[in-house]
Parts: sequence; structure tokens; C-alpha cells
Amino acid sequence: MASKGRAYRTLVVDGYEVLVGRGDAENDRLTFDVAAPDDVWLHVAGVPGSHVVVRNPERLDVLPAAVLGAAAQLAAWHSKARDRRGKVEVHVCRVRDVGKARGAPAGEVRLGRWDVLRVYPREPASLRDDDDTDDAAGRRDAR
Repeated sequence: MASKGRAYRTLVVDGYEVLVGRGDAENDRLTFDVAAPDDVWLHVAGVPGSHVVVRNPERLDVLPAAVLGAAAQLAAWHSKARDRRGKVEVHVCRVRDVGKARGAPAGEVRLGRWDVLRVYPREPASLRDDDDTDDAAGRRDAR
């Protein structure tokens, strides 16, 4: 389900609203103006791409693995890693752990804490229920 006239695309995965940024300025708007602090933020590690936000209105501590996996696949698909062979790393954190350095260009952020999922980039129409995600070595802190 696409959104016209917005700075982001909207999809629904297992009842969770997933928002996908459309460009650098739109990524900033999505991350810092639209998303709530308890929403979950995703982006491919070290590669330009869309910011992806999974809405978490009930402020759950942990979202379902299938929802996070699908959102991570979307982040990978909407990035420069789309054509890579094999799995790519996707950073996952709460929106409250995403910040911006003063003077940083649009779309560039800093993460305070994050987890990593490894997924295959998948086109949204081809997302399936199978488990193609790997948890990496756990939570990371930027220091």
C-alpha cells in the first residue's frame, strides 16, 4: 500500500505500520518529525538508503521477529545494498537512540545503541513468512 504526497511510503506488516523514507531530506523528516521515540528505526549499515520506521504505539519492549525481519528486508531493498549477493547488516534501534550531529547533511545520523539483523534484500512484494534473518552478536553501544 503506497502513500502519495508523503515523505515516506507506508506498508502494513502483520498489523504493524512500516514507514519507508523516500530521500535524504525525507528520511530526516520521517526520523525526527514523524516517528515517536518508542518506534523502531532501521537502516542498512554503512550504505546509503532509506530510513525505515516500524510504529510501536503500544510501546512494546520487543516487536515480533517476523515484523522486524520484514522491515529489515525493506531497509536493505531500499538501499544501495539492493544488488549485493548474500545477507547485509541492518542496524535496528529505538528512534530515541537516533541523533544528528550539528551541521550533518540530510539523511546522515548517529546511533547511540543498536542491534544488528542480517537479511537478504527483498522487494516488498516478495516478502515471505520464512525466516531469512540472523541475529548478530547482540546490542552495540557507540562510544
